[in-house]
Amino acid sequence: MQISISRMSTLAIYEQIINQIKDAIIKKELLPGEAMPSIRNLAKDLQISVITTKRAYEELEKENLLKSVVGKGFYVCEHNTDFLKEKQVAMLEERLATIVRDCKVAGIPRDDILDTIKILFDAME
Repeated sequence: MQISISRMSTLAIYEQIINQIKDAIIKKELLPGEAMPSIRNLAKDLQISVITTKRAYEELEKENLLKSVVGKGFYVCEHNTDFLKEKQVAMLEERLATIVRDCKVAGIPRDDILDTIKILFDAME
């Protein structure tokens, strides 16, 4: 699994790490029982603070996605990928609702919005 950080993102660095690890779990790039990079190694690789990586791992542990084993590090937990996908869909729905609201305010017709989404979707395949 490769984690990349964008310094231009509006998301905090620890949130970028969390989101990428969640995505890797959903895509089964990270499997239950798999060891995570150590906090120090991840911080070094990403050239960020150890505190930032520790916070990301601790947040994922609170969500029962990672578990800490004393003296050994963090491991991927058995997880419910359906629950994670549902959370992702809910977040995307919120973002889409904002975009649709903005389009309505701008007077963009529904069919134009749908056509744009189709074009963007097809361009990413």
